Amino acid sequence: MSKRKESIARGDGDKLDITPLGAGNEVGRSCVYMTYKDKTVLFDCGIHPGYSGMAALPYFDEIDPSTIDVLLVTHFHLDHCASLPYFLEKTTFKGRVFMTHATKVIYRLLLSDFVKVSKVSVDDMLYDEQDIQRTMSKIEVIDFHQTMEVNGIRFWCYTAGHVLGAAMFMVDIAGVRVLYTGDYSREEDRHLKAAEMPQFSPDVCIIESTYGVQIHQPRIVRERRLTDAVHQTVTSGGRVLIPAFALGRAQELLLILDEYWEAHPELHHIPIYYASPLAKKCMLVYQTYINAMNDRIRSQFEVSNPFIFKHISPLKSIEQFEDNGPSVVMASPGGLQSGLSRQLFDLWCQDKKSSCVIPGYVVEGSLAKTIMNEPKEVTLMSGLVVPLNMKVHYISFSAHADFTQTSAFLSELSPPNIILVHGESNEMGRLKAKLQTQFAEQNVKVLTPKNCQTVEMFFKGEKIAKAVGRLAEKTPKEGDPVSGFLVRKGFSYQLMAPDDLASYTQLSTGSVMQRQSVPYKGAFAVLRHRLQQMYEGVETVAKAELATLKVHDKVTVIQEGVDYIVLQWVSDPVSDMVADSIVAMVLKLDSQSMGGIVSNGFRAKEARLEKDEIRIVHALLVSLFGDVKLDEKQQTLIVTVDGAVATVDHANKGIDCKDENLKSRIKVALRRIQTALYPLDS
Repeated sequence: MSKRKESIARGDGDKLDITPLGAGNEVGRSCVYMTYKDKTVLFDCGIHPGYSGMAALPYFDEIDPSTIDVLLVTHFHLDHCASLPYFLEKTTFKGRVFMTHATKVIYRLLLSDFVKVSKVSVDDMLYDEQDIQRTMSKIEVIDFHQTMEVNGIRFWCYTAGHVLGAAMFMVDIAGVRVLYTGDYSREEDRHLKAAEMPQFSPDVCIIESTYGVQIHQPRIVRERRLTDAVHQTVTSGGRVLIPAFALGRAQELLLILDEYWEAHPELHHIPIYYASPLAKKCMLVYQTYINAMNDRIRSQFEVSNPFIFKHISPLKSIEQFEDNGPSVVMASPGGLQSGLSRQLFDLWCQDKKSSCVIPGYVVEGSLAKTIMNEPKEVTLMSGLVVPLNMKVHYISFSAHADFTQTSAFLSELSPPNIILVHGESNEMGRLKAKLQTQFAEQNVKVLTPKNCQTVEMFFKGEKIAKAVGRLAEKTPKEGDPVSGFLVRKGFSYQLMAPDDLASYTQLSTGSVMQRQSVPYKGAFAVLRHRLQQMYEGVETVAKAELATLKVHDKVTVIQEGVDYIVLQWVSDPVSDMVADSIVAMVLKLDSQSMGGIVSNGFRAKEARLEKDEIRIVHALLVSLFGDVKLDEKQQTLIVTVDGAVATVDHANKGIDCKDENLKSRIKVALRRIQTALYPLDS
C-alpha cells in the first residue's frame, strides 16, 4: 500500500509525521507511527480481532522497525498490544518498550491465553509462548506521572480510565508535545478512576473516536437495564449469557451483579459463573492492584476485598458446567467468535426463555455484532443453521468516551490539531464534522487519516535556555548580559556558571593554556611603553627570572630570547582577542626602525596595520562568533550565527544585518577590536 500524505500546517519549520499503521478509519490493530527531528515513537501494537495470522497485524511493512526509539503501549486489550511479541521478536526493532505495571502483568496472562485459543495452524501462528516470555525482560514499566527520557524523547503518562492500568501518553520532542489517548473514559465507574485531564495543552492530540457522536445512557439507567434483563430471564427459567473480555468490563459487571444478588435473597439459589480459563488469575490481579482503583474500591477494601465475590464462582471449562436450570454466565471472548462464550451461545441460542446481553462495543464481522441486528437464523460452529430464539439485549458498559465526554475533554484540553483514530469510518466522519463545527472559531484542525496515510505538520521551535544554579539566583533586568556555559541535553538547553557544571551535568571544567612565540628584536622597555599606551592594566612581574609583563591580568608577555618574546594565556574569547592584538602590535613594531618611535611622532594612521588589519579583524571575529567568512578582495566579512547573517563592510565600517541583536553584538565587538588595535586614535 503506498503512503498518502496530507499536510495541515504548511510552512517553514521541522516536519512532524504521524501515520496510523492500524486503527485508521477502523477499530482494531491500534498502532500509530510518529517521527519528528529524527526521533521516532510507536504508540500501541495491537491486532485486528476480525482477521487472523499476518492479516491481523498492523502495516509494519510500511516502516523500518530498527529506526523506532521507543514503543508505548497504553493498555492490555488485544487490539492494542497483541502484536507486540511479533514486533519485538520477529522484526528489526531495537528500541525500548514501556507500559504500566498492571498492563504488563495482565498482558502476559491475556497473550498466553490468546495463543492457546487461537484456532490457526502452526504455520500461521504469529508467535508462541516462548516469544511472549522473551518479551517480558524487554518491557519496562512506567508509573503514572513519571517522566522518562529516551534518546531526547521525553514522555510521561496519565490515568486513562477504560481498564485497569490504562494510560494516556504525553510525548515531548524538542518542545513539541503530542498526547495519545489510547482508549479512555472520562466517567468514573464502580472500580476505575476517570481519565485525567493533562495540565497543559498539547500541540497534537491523537484521540479515539470509537463511539463517534453517540451519547451513552446515564450509568444508573444502564445498570438498571442490565439487572432488569437478568432478573426477568432467570425468574422465567432462562439462562443469561454475557459475552465479555476476560479482563476489563467483566470486572465492572461482576461488581454490579454481585451487589444486586446480595440485595435480592430470592435469587441466591441461582448461580452466577465467571467462565474464563483466566478467571482465577484475573481476579488475583484485580485483588492485587486495589490501590490503582478509585476511592470507592479502596474504602471498601478496608472492610473486605470487593473482588472476592459472594455470589459468583469461576468456571474454567464447559465440561465443569452443570446446565440444569436458570443461571447467569459471563464468558469470554466478547465477540462470540470462539471459546466458552461461543460454546454456550450454540447451546442456548434456540431457547426462547434465555437471553444474551452484549455489554460493550463489538467489532464489525463478529457474531456478537451480527446478532445485535436480531437475524432469524444463525450458523453454529458445527455449520448447522438454526433459528435464533433467545432475546438479545445491547446494553453498553463499554468504557470508551462518548461524544459528550470527547467534546468536553477536547474543549478543556484545547489542542490546535486533533487526529481521530480507532473508529469506524462513518462514525469517525460524523464526529469530525461535529468537532469542526464546535471549534470553527478557534481554527482547530481535525483529521481522520486512513491506515498508511501520513499527516504532515510543521513546527518552528524556539530554542530556550533555562538558567540554573547561581545564574538563577538573581533575575536579570532587560538588557543585562548573562554569561555562562550553554549545555544541551537532547533538545533542552541549560545556562549555568562554570562552577555549577559538576552539580547539574556529568561534565567538568577544563582550561587550554595558549603559548605563542613572536619575533621581536627591539628593546623590551619600548614594548612595555607601547603596551601601556594600548592597555590600562599592564604590570611588571617583579620576581620573574626573565623580563615579564602581565596585560589585563590575562596575557603574560615574557622576553625569553634576544630576538623573540613569548605570549602565554588561558584561552577564552577576551584573552584570545587581547593576545591577537598584542601579536599584531609586536609584529608592526618589529618591522619599523626604532628611530621612528617617538612619543608624538607615532601617528595613528602610520601605525595602522593596513595590509594585515582585515585578517586580524577576521581572526578576532572568528574567536567570538565562529562562522565568519573573509573576502579580502571585497574587503567584507560575513558572520553567520544560528541562521542569522551579517555582512561587515570593513572599508566603510558598515554592518548590513536584519537581525538587530546580532548587528548590535558585532558593533560592540568591532568597537573593542578597534580600541585594542588603535588605542591612540581618539
